[in-house]
Amino acid sequence: MDGRGDCRYLNCVGGWMTKPAFHGPLERVDDCLWRIPRSYRPEMRVDGLIFASDVLMEHIRGDQAPEQVANVATLPGIQVASLAMPDIHWGYGFTIGGVCATDPEQGGVISPGGVGYDINCGVRLVRSTIREEELEPQLVKLVDELFATVPAGVGRSGPFRFTRSELKTLMALGPSALVERGLATGEDIEMTEAEGCLEGAEPDRVSQKALARGVDQCGTLGSGNHFLEVQVVEEVVDGDAAAALGLFKGQICVMIHSGSRGLGYQVCDDALRALRGVPGKYGIVLPDRQLACAPVLSPEGRAYIGAMRAAANYAWCNRQLLMQLARQAFSKVLGSSWQDLGMDLVYDVAHNIAKFEEHMIGDESRRVWVHRKGATRAFPAGHPEIPERYRGVGQPVLIPGDMGRASWVLVGQPGSMRRTFGTTCHGAGRRMSRTKAVRHAQGRQIDRELLSRGVVARCRSRRGLAEEQPDAYKDVNDVVDVVDSAGLSRKVARMRPVGVIKG
Repeated sequence: MDGRGDCRYLNCVGGWMTKPAFHGPLERVDDCLWRIPRSYRPEMRVDGLIFASDVLMEHIRGDQAPEQVANVATLPGIQVASLAMPDIHWGYGFTIGGVCATDPEQGGVISPGGVGYDINCGVRLVRSTIREEELEPQLVKLVDELFATVPAGVGRSGPFRFTRSELKTLMALGPSALVERGLATGEDIEMTEAEGCLEGAEPDRVSQKALARGVDQCGTLGSGNHFLEVQVVEEVVDGDAAAALGLFKGQICVMIHSGSRGLGYQVCDDALRALRGVPGKYGIVLPDRQLACAPVLSPEGRAYIGAMRAAANYAWCNRQLLMQLARQAFSKVLGSSWQDLGMDLVYDVAHNIAKFEEHMIGDESRRVWVHRKGATRAFPAGHPEIPERYRGVGQPVLIPGDMGRASWVLVGQPGSMRRTFGTTCHGAGRRMSRTKAVRHAQGRQIDRELLSRGVVARCRSRRGLAEEQPDAYKDVNDVVDVVDSAGLSRKVARMRPVGVIKG
């Protein structure tokens, strides 16, 4: 998720509004699952279900994110339950970490709040044949080169320029449109979720204002919680799965976290404005106006879906270009081509998106719209949408933590299909507002603290480092423990950061 989008509505004076703690019912189902019963509110159509441990639930109870889970349970056409992952925290409309599926044949709706402002914010992991000890003498030089090469920060433009016509081609085709320019390979496309293209994208539904914001931002990192990180495979938990993904202990990898930048933000903003009066038109009563939505089969719903898909394809192009810039920086510093360095794409997965997918509901297979906001697709072994190379182990799941501790690679498990519409968590989840994090950092030098942990960090502002300090986040290990124990995704490898680029 892109914190800028949510903070616009949460922040009056540089941080989140103080939200009262949730005092509604939270019934324990098992060691990893809690229920907000449908009986909590008369307008709820299904239960709310939150995956969490005791430790994480203490954080979750502290704000109104569970209330948002209950709000989503009121949407027309919602199936089975309103779901939340263990990295849940308060967001715009839907909680961040929220999942729901709606059936268009039952009046199901599409909601921009269930996707978020940063459409197709996601994560990409690049492996290499470089070992930690080989990189160590060049690490500072490499991080400096990455910082000089990869545009990061609010409003930063990049080295790639596209006309509006070319931009529409990117939005229609995704990174496959970059192959002829030498900026993507066939293997890059194959290792991207949905091969980097949602069919049915309609670039003509994207406003001129959105296009203007996107012309010079494709291939830029952005700000907030977005990053490019040099990582070391610190621990291999599942050797067979790690081997299938091309990962080994001591290996240097690159993780990239970014989305659709200003273009996606504007698409969401435009949609929310357009949908302001639409629920009433179709007799939909909402408990929160931020849940603005439209029936999937309505003209308004189709208009948002077409524009959202276009923005999603743009985001995959953005991460593809960011990867190319990283490959260039590695090649320059280490004196070898990226191909010789083995810098191949492991996988790219979205965690802010809505997709039309086939799922078993009861004993019936149905096509439903799955909203994932701050949640990652986690299809199990054998699923036809997984690249053939990984089909024997399951879809790679990429879970960034914070810049001082760890990130994780997992693979999807059968339990995700039974319990969460093929979904798992997306990250650690914030435990501090940005304002609180800045206060917490007063008198400290976060970059030096990170360096003492072996992490070389470069950021456009000290405030950015303060907002994103490790203490601002839950421990990602706690989050991953839950989804592993719940059978949603299985641990493969733990990644340790050694170099970080932020806006």
